[in-house]
Amino acid sequence: MTKQQEKKKRFYQKRSFRITIGSIVGFIVLVLFIFRVSPAPGAWVIRSVFDRNSAKILAALEKHQPSVAITSELNRQYRKNDADAKLDVYYPSSTPKSAVLPTIIWTHGGAWISGDKANDAPYFKLLAAEGFTVVSLDYSLAPEHQYPTPVHQLNDAYAYLQKNTSRFHIDANKFILAGDSAGAQLTSQMGAIITNPEYAHAVGITPSMKPSQLKGLVLNCGIYMMDGLTEPNPTLPKLIGWGDDISVWAYSGTKDFSDPVIKQMSAYYHVTKDYPPTYISGGNADPLTNAQAKPFADLLTSLGVNVTENFFADNHKPALPHEYQFNLDNQDGVAAFQKTVEFAKAQTK
Repeated sequence: MTKQQEKKKRFYQKRSFRITIGSIVGFIVLVLFIFRVSPAPGAWVIRSVFDRNSAKILAALEKHQPSVAITSELNRQYRKNDADAKLDVYYPSSTPKSAVLPTIIWTHGGAWISGDKANDAPYFKLLAAEGFTVVSLDYSLAPEHQYPTPVHQLNDAYAYLQKNTSRFHIDANKFILAGDSAGAQLTSQMGAIITNPEYAHAVGITPSMKPSQLKGLVLNCGIYMMDGLTEPNPTLPKLIGWGDDISVWAYSGTKDFSDPVIKQMSAYYHVTKDYPPTYISGGNADPLTNAQAKPFADLLTSLGVNVTENFFADNHKPALPHEYQFNLDNQDGVAAFQKTVEFAKAQTK
């Protein structure tokens, strides 16, 4: 190879290298720009992680089956022209045709951007075996759909269930609303909407359920002050704080966490003395427990609301993480299940 050919080869190699580096840098800049202007890419990353974890929880729950036969009525559409508005219903197969049962309506978690009504189906069957009709709801997820869409969907689901009481063996005068994580946030908000007319008006909802029908709330590992979630504990890994910010941005539709909508969706600021009796729990290794659940429980207690707490000492072993209640291989998860059943029965007797 002549010197001229070698020189030409080195020139093309350097140009190719510069083009490659330039493409990589350009791609990184583009990705960073997209992450800054839209919550969608980050939300999809978080969704994939959450979905994998949900699959593990479901696999573990499958080992736990009720000792009695349970009838499952799946994928019932509760809202016309809304593909996301579906629910599953579980009740003991031995229920007499004309009998109605106290009913637990469960809203799933997943940071408002993931989750499915069937993720914890074995858990709902176990609840049904205790003498309840159990309903698990789906709702539209962010970032494709934002607040207040899920709130309106839940309200419509409650209306649908009241129109189908005989079909699903529902006692329309004995409802327990339940949820975990983001589902607990939605459930706590619905509890405030149903029992606080001024708040319902501010949100723009006419409650489909009367306060007298709502006998209690079951709140696990939830968020009750959205503004608190956007300012996470500084001792937590940065990835967790980033995930919280992305989830709130994706669901609320605003990157400005001083926006009034953040407090509007926070039950903490809208509860009254008329709030329903509440069972509230969280694991000692879940940062939401000290930051969210305990302050909410204290507030409700100060208002005179009947509160059943299920918390643990900071040094409790084993350390109980977020969503610990679905771990029925752990005695604390089993005990939490029993306390949930006891609470629901006591409020609907």
